[in-house]
Amino acid sequence: MNNKVKSEQKLNLKKNQEISLTIEDFTKEGEGLGKYQGFPFFVKDTVIGDEVRVSITKLKKNYGYARLVEIVTPSKDRVTPPCPVARQCGGCKLQQISYEKQLSFKKSLVEGCLMRIGGFGKEDIEQKMEPVYGMEEPWHYRNKAQFPVGYDKGGNLVAGFYAGRTHSIVANTNCAIQAEVTHPIVEKVLTYMKENKISAYDEKNHSGLVRHILTRIGFTTGEIMVCLIVNGTKKQLKHIDKLVDDLKTIEGMTSIIVNTNTDKTNKILGLRCETVWGQDYIEDYIGNIKYQIGPLSFYQVNPQQTKVLYSKALEYAELKGQELVWDLYCGIGTISLFLAQKAKQVYGVEIIKEAIGDAKRNAALNHMDNVEFFVGKAEEVVPAQYEKTGIHPDVIVVDPPRKGCDAMLLNTMLDMAPKRIVYVSCDPATLARDLKILCEEKYTLEKVSVVDQFSHSVHVESVCVLKRVDE
Repeated sequence: MNNKVKSEQKLNLKKNQEISLTIEDFTKEGEGLGKYQGFPFFVKDTVIGDEVRVSITKLKKNYGYARLVEIVTPSKDRVTPPCPVARQCGGCKLQQISYEKQLSFKKSLVEGCLMRIGGFGKEDIEQKMEPVYGMEEPWHYRNKAQFPVGYDKGGNLVAGFYAGRTHSIVANTNCAIQAEVTHPIVEKVLTYMKENKISAYDEKNHSGLVRHILTRIGFTTGEIMVCLIVNGTKKQLKHIDKLVDDLKTIEGMTSIIVNTNTDKTNKILGLRCETVWGQDYIEDYIGNIKYQIGPLSFYQVNPQQTKVLYSKALEYAELKGQELVWDLYCGIGTISLFLAQKAKQVYGVEIIKEAIGDAKRNAALNHMDNVEFFVGKAEEVVPAQYEKTGIHPDVIVVDPPRKGCDAMLLNTMLDMAPKRIVYVSCDPATLARDLKILCEEKYTLEKVSVVDQFSHSVHVESVCVLKRVDE
C-alpha cells in the first residue's frame, strides 16, 4: 500500500458520513476526485475546483465513493445543465462542466493515455497533438435516439433514458442532445399507446409489448425514420394506422417500421423488421457521400463531427490517386467510401454480414467501383488475403471497437508495412496500447487529433497517423 494513502480504518470513516472535499481531478468515467485527509473519494456530478459536501456511499481499503450533497463553492468551470434530469440520467455525465473545459478534459485524456500507456514523451505528444475539434453548437446533435418505454413508480407510462448503471427509466422525451424532432415523435407514440391501451415492456417479467422507440434523422436530407421495437408482432399494435396518420404530419417523415425482439436480452433490436409505411430506409450524406440507413444499420450519430473525423483521416492518409488501401472494421463503408474518392482501390473488412451488405449498396449508390468488401474478422481476413495475394497496401486505415486491434492483426499490419497507418479510435487506452506496439520499430507517430463526437459525455474520438520510419 502507498504510505501516502491512509486507509479508511485509520480515519474511522463510515458509510453515510458527511465530509467536505475539494475536487482536484477527474476520472475517465467523468467522476470528480477529492481527498479527505489524503484518502481519495470519487464523486459523480462534480467539477474540478468545486468545494463540496458529500455523503459516503461505499468504502474500499484505499479509496471510496460518495454522493454529492451540497456545492459549497462552485468551480469557475461549473455551469447549469440545460437538462433538468442531467444528474439522474446516465447519458450526459459532463453537462455541469463548461464546454471549453470538456474539450480540454478530452484532449488531456488522450494525451495522458499516450504518455502513460503508450510510452510517448510529454514534449513529443504536445508537439504532435492538434487543437481539439469541438462543435460550434454542441446541442441537439444526435441523429439517432433509442427511448426505452416503461412505467414509473406511480404506474404512469413513460419514455426516457436509463439512469446510470441501471435499467430504471428516467422520464425525458425532450433530450438536449437529441434532434429536436424526436420530442414530438415520442410524445405522439406515448399518446397512441395510452389511447389504445398498448402496454409497455416489463423486462423483469418479460411481458408487455413496446420495448423501445427508435428514431433516425437524416440531418442533410431531412428524412425521418420511426421504429417501434416490440416484444411481439405488428399485429399486436392495435389501430397502428392511427399512429401512422399522426406521425405522417411531421415534416420529413419517410419510414415507419416495426422491429420484433422477443428475446430476454439487453440487446435493443431484433433481426426482423416490417415496414408499416413508407420506405425501408432513409438516406443521408456525410460530405458528398450518400448512405442508405435502415433500423439495423451502424451509422455515426453525429454527422457534423463525423465529417470532421473522416476528413481528418483522409487528410492523414495523403492519397494521390494511385494507392491501395485497406479499411479495417469498415462497418457500412463510411470511411471506405471517403477514402475511395482519392484512392485507386479500397478493400474493406467487417465481421457483421449485414453491414457489408449495406456497404456494397452504399458503394453502388455512389457509383464507386473501386471498393471491395470482405465479411469476417479483420485479424483473419487480412492475413489470409495477404498470404493469398501478397498485396502490399500503401495505406491501412483501422477503426476498431473499444477493445482495440487484435495482436495477430497488428503483427500482420507490421508485416505488410504500409507507408502510413491511420488509426481512428474510440478508446484512448487501447489506442495507446496498440501504438506502442506499432511504433516500437517500424513506425513513428506523426499527428494526433481529438474530435468531439459525443459532447457532454465522457466518450472520446481521436485519429492519428503513423509513418513508416524508412519513408
